[in-house]
Amino acid sequence: MENRLETGWLLTFYGPLLTSRQQKLLALYCEEDLSLSEIAAREGISRQGVHDAVRKGAHQLESYEALLGLAERYRRLTEGLNEGLDALRDAPGERAQRARKILERLLLEEEE
Repeated sequence: MENRLETGWLLTFYGPLLTSRQQKLLALYCEEDLSLSEIAAREGISRQGVHDAVRKGAHQLESYEALLGLAERYRRLTEGLNEGLDALRDAPGERAQRARKILERLLLEEEE
């Protein structure tokens, strides 16, 4: 629960593997930036219940990432594509332009 951004990022990749309740509570916590008390009031449950569900869900997301590594793979892939684009930006010639277009297309596909 320490890093909402990282948990939110992992939720993007592994959210469907969680229960619908965990998905909802984590989305409110990470994406909507609501406090535990605000979520508890909104959902009609105790603050401790929200805390436990968010902590457990975040731990599961971290476990999935440790096993599968999809988020890290995505980061490395997009970083590599961006580095390639940067290297080709000022390169002259038709081949460089074609390579830039290919890398831009791949980045767009990955972001979708």
